[in-house]
Amino acid sequence: MMEKDFINDSLIEELLHNTKEDAARVREVLAKSLAKQPLDLEETAVLLAIKSDDLKEELFNAARELKRSVYGNRIVLFAPLYIGNYCINDCKYCGFRKSLTTTVRKTLSDSELKEELIKLESLGHKRLILVYGESPLYSPEFIAHTVRMCYDTKFGNGEIRRVNINAAPLDVEGYRTVKSAGIGTFQVFQETYHKPTYAAMHPASTRKGDYLWRLNAMDRAFEGGIDDMGIGALFGLYDWRFEVLGLVSHAIHLKQTCGVGPHTISFPRIQPANGLDLELPYRVSDDDFKHLVAVLRLAVPYTGLIMTARESEAIRSDVMEFGVSQIDAGTKLEIGGYTDNEGGQQLKREQFQVGDTRDLDSVIHWLLKNDYIPSFCTSCYRMGRTGEHFMEYAIPGFICNFCTPNALLTLAEYLEDYGSVSTKETGYSLIDRELAKIPDERKRELVEKRLALVKEGRRDLHF
Repeated sequence: MMEKDFINDSLIEELLHNTKEDAARVREVLAKSLAKQPLDLEETAVLLAIKSDDLKEELFNAARELKRSVYGNRIVLFAPLYIGNYCINDCKYCGFRKSLTTTVRKTLSDSELKEELIKLESLGHKRLILVYGESPLYSPEFIAHTVRMCYDTKFGNGEIRRVNINAAPLDVEGYRTVKSAGIGTFQVFQETYHKPTYAAMHPASTRKGDYLWRLNAMDRAFEGGIDDMGIGALFGLYDWRFEVLGLVSHAIHLKQTCGVGPHTISFPRIQPANGLDLELPYRVSDDDFKHLVAVLRLAVPYTGLIMTARESEAIRSDVMEFGVSQIDAGTKLEIGGYTDNEGGQQLKREQFQVGDTRDLDSVIHWLLKNDYIPSFCTSCYRMGRTGEHFMEYAIPGFICNFCTPNALLTLAEYLEDYGSVSTKETGYSLIDRELAKIPDERKRELVEKRLALVKEGRRDLHF
């Protein structure tokens, strides 16, 4: 397929330079967002130009309202599982770059992968994202093999029901191979949409130095049969406002060319890493981080927003309400880190430093205390509600008929099989409150019957 450059650098720079704060225009754009309509670049720039505290509060309130109306109070949980960190790239910000001789290199063997999976399942995880360096070792066939191992490995009541992928861009046939293993979302982050910064961070002699190959990764993925696509940028390499407009440009492009926008958008901030010694004049402050998450929520209403454990507990608590729908929990980034008993973070074995080091049960208890429903739901993916079909349910709001009941059922599974005493007590209290909110009496009775079956030992019940 022909590669396309759909990032209009001059337009983005012009919008950032010329768009000034305008209260009336801001309120017009917020009204469009609250009507669940995606924003164009000019409208997104209007929200990025907000500086006054009063308008920022209106922005945050709109993001809260939109998030609740589309996603309710559910937060989907997953765990990252690093398969291998050999890499042919030399990205200047990465602890896995090939020139860094102090990095401990490893690829999990089949037996080591199985041990990691059993450990994750014994904690209650149901959803994983597998992460690979870019290396000939991690071919599409190898990725597909590790995915099948995830699905085949069971422990007690534990099983992995959803495997997403974060790996190097593939060609169309490579995506088809990986898709055949039953993956969910395939993530490729552009890192930075700003071409001069991209060139400075990714040596031209490496595979990742090819900006357009990476930019068109999701177009090839769609051609290869993957309709759940994840995009992202690493915030802190360049002006955060440019990156937001880059992400929105990418989302618009995918909707126009593939008929469906990205399933998820990620917005990690650069964090300390082994051997990281860069001048970073564009580091994103906490206030600007909250701003960018709120803008993304409003610009792409039906796209899931992922906030990772790069961020601290405090920041996650502050930002989650502005639009985040997925987080990781109990995160270990070392290769083999879930079964490693050495304890503590080891930067020489990690891609970057983790900010939130709490275990899964602690994160779930925290979510419950803040009136969120922790969800391990995977039913949409296994029932075929993906890509454009997912949007057919999501846009008119029908998806909530599935999401909240399924979230309650997966939460009950966790509480029965893995929850601590305090988490179980808090969790069932929230379930009772949420059941009372279901307006359809017949639907409420169906959920109650299935919750009773979960308590009797049945698993994987979903709508």
